Amino acid sequence: MRAATALDERDEEADGFLLAGARLVLDPAGALWWPAERMLIAADLHLEKGSSFAARGVPLPPYDTRATLALLTEIVARWNPRTLVMLGDSFHDRRGAARLGALERDMLAGLSAGREMVWVAGNHDPDPMPGLGGVHVEELRVGPLTLRHEPSAGAATGEIAGHLHPVARLLLRGRSLRRRCFASDGARLVMPALGAYAGGLNIRDAALAGLFGGPYIAHLVGGARIYRFAYHACLPDR
Repeated sequence: MRAATALDERDEEADGFLLAGARLVLDPAGALWWPAERMLIAADLHLEKGSSFAARGVPLPPYDTRATLALLTEIVARWNPRTLVMLGDSFHDRRGAARLGALERDMLAGLSAGREMVWVAGNHDPDPMPGLGGVHVEELRVGPLTLRHEPSAGAATGEIAGHLHPVARLLLRGRSLRRRCFASDGARLVMPALGAYAGGLNIRDAALAGLFGGPYIAHLVGGARIYRFAYHACLPDR
């Protein structure tokens, strides 16, 4: 099988990306930066997923929330946003916020200090979470872009969504690699999940492929940079 090759070495302007006329930056840790609005967007944190599973008898280490918030804190420090948007499924269930420990609450307070926090409703957390502050909305429209949790059916130019947790599987130098990614055809963008325990859906799956009217790109997150691959260079799951 022929190995995948990257489309280019790097996008211009630190992984710049154009969507509906808005210049965005794909952060290599998996968040999205909108310089003109000083807005940082993160999707699908699934905080307290570990404690949710533990309550049902599934033994998972209960440190996912701390790890996810530590990663988000690093990203926030990198960009210093005016607005921080959580693009739904910030918590794994409706009672997730009530299970937060004192340290994790302090971490969330630090993230919101000096900036506006916007919580977009997700399917796991459709209701406002008490005691966290910020603004709770069903979706957010700013300029040419619409930010919502679940991608809408049909064409949706300027839409940024989460929910599907896209991942790409590749064969590189004879080695199989599976990594979280942004998925976009230039008209809409589906964001990767940021949560430490969030799973992933292959970018070749019909639920993702059906969102795009033509060729689309997997923008893989990878430490210090973004790697771009055409969808047909990515492998389906076995």
